[in-house]
Amino acid sequence: MTLRFRRHAAYSAPLALEPLRGGTLVAAAIAISTANFMQTLDLTIANVAVPTIAGDLGVSPDMGTWMLTSFATPLAVMLPLTGWLAQRFGQVRLFRLSVVLFIATSMLCGLAPSFGALIALRALQGAASGPITALSQALLVAVFPAAKRNKALAVWQTTTFIAPVLGPIAGGWITDNIAWPWIFYINVPAGAAVLAIMMRTLGGRDNPTRKLPVDAVGLVLLALSFGSFQLMLDRGQNLDWFAATPIRVLAAMGLVSLVALVLWELTELHPIVDLKLFGDLNFLAGTVAVTVGFGVYYAALVLVPLWLQTQQGYTATWAGIATAPLGLAGIVVAPLIGRIQHRVDPRGFATLALVGWAAASLWRMHFDTDVPLDEIAANSLLMGTATAFFITPLVSLSLAALPRERLPAASGLQNALRRIGTSVATSLAPTYFERRARVHSTYLVDRLAPFDRGFSDWIERLRHAGLSRDAALASIAKTVDAQAHMLALDDFSGGCALLFAATLVIVWLARHRRAI
Repeated sequence: MTLRFRRHAAYSAPLALEPLRGGTLVAAAIAISTANFMQTLDLTIANVAVPTIAGDLGVSPDMGTWMLTSFATPLAVMLPLTGWLAQRFGQVRLFRLSVVLFIATSMLCGLAPSFGALIALRALQGAASGPITALSQALLVAVFPAAKRNKALAVWQTTTFIAPVLGPIAGGWITDNIAWPWIFYINVPAGAAVLAIMMRTLGGRDNPTRKLPVDAVGLVLLALSFGSFQLMLDRGQNLDWFAATPIRVLAAMGLVSLVALVLWELTELHPIVDLKLFGDLNFLAGTVAVTVGFGVYYAALVLVPLWLQTQQGYTATWAGIATAPLGLAGIVVAPLIGRIQHRVDPRGFATLALVGWAAASLWRMHFDTDVPLDEIAANSLLMGTATAFFITPLVSLSLAALPRERLPAASGLQNALRRIGTSVATSLAPTYFERRARVHSTYLVDRLAPFDRGFSDWIERLRHAGLSRDAALASIAKTVDAQAHMLALDDFSGGCALLFAATLVIVWLARHRRAI
């Protein structure tokens, strides 16, 4: 009896998670990347549908933004938890479970009968999708042979960068031409295909697991700090930031809980967040560079379409067309980078990315209000091409010296900080943009003196064009506002160039270790 039991136990134990080859490797890579694409797409696909969803469910558009917050906050909390969960349950098992829950919550979001139900379900969807991003990166690294790790990261990067660009376009089209629930329903068939492929390619394979005690204190502090900061960033613009008491309270809660989290996790035997990863110089430098560099890039990704729609008269569709080369360039360039990266110092590739981003930012500083669509698209193409050289080399550099069992924790922590970086950037960029526009507007208006000859001639030309005096003044005010926002975009672009230069310095603090 004992002998039979031992044989059964040995037979049922999962095989080690080792590199794959041939068609099995290709199928697994497609499935894992598709799951990451679905999860990343959901970060932005609902953005343009907020007014429609809010109207259908009987709430104001301002309340509708809680649908975005409810997804992002649990996601940010779950990312650094991925390492602990993967050790406890296994990377493959956790990934499959996350995909199953993501499919189920996506379906339920589309069926939500009320706004309150949608908020709760979006929170569950965000929590379920948290491990997908971190584990997709870790699993791709695990299933690809060591010599092809860069190709794995190139595949991951491509899906990560394309999805945020396609999200608003796809969300707008689905909302206008079908119905908003379908922005959630589309996850169901794709998720089912991912699960089917993973069962065939990774069925019975997983990393060794071990039972770890739950770091309850760390979990509470993590949720409190991330949740407070995420709410502060999401509500800051509407509440005028620190002029509002709720924002000050959230900032204080977030800061205190973050400090407590760091102190607790450094002394905890089984921490929820493995802060000792930062003891590796490459991981520290790579993570800081990814957080800052990608955050600044994402700020431009958000602000340029906003400027096109609010100041240049572009529709959402045409703004998407103008910035679409951001994602298209990544599709073409990223796989090529993956093929040759093992022969090149990744810091050199990251340098090309940051120099390209800085060049695009300096180029954008010379835009004017008559900038043509093709120049905006060309600028986006440069930004997108440079992007393909950024994440893959830095992630590879960050993870090069870490053992496989620490990859989920490292990937989860790095992705969590990257998400925080993008949240900070996308919250602060519009605020900076509008405040700089007010400053420039004040200076421009001061130069429009009633007895100034140029100002008088301007009004007369408008009067001769058939406008009344009030209409002429309104036209001048509109022009001044457009010029003020143009100057604000120039300031923003100059600041981006400086931050990219600072990130370049951080990149070269890391040390290059060639893969064997």
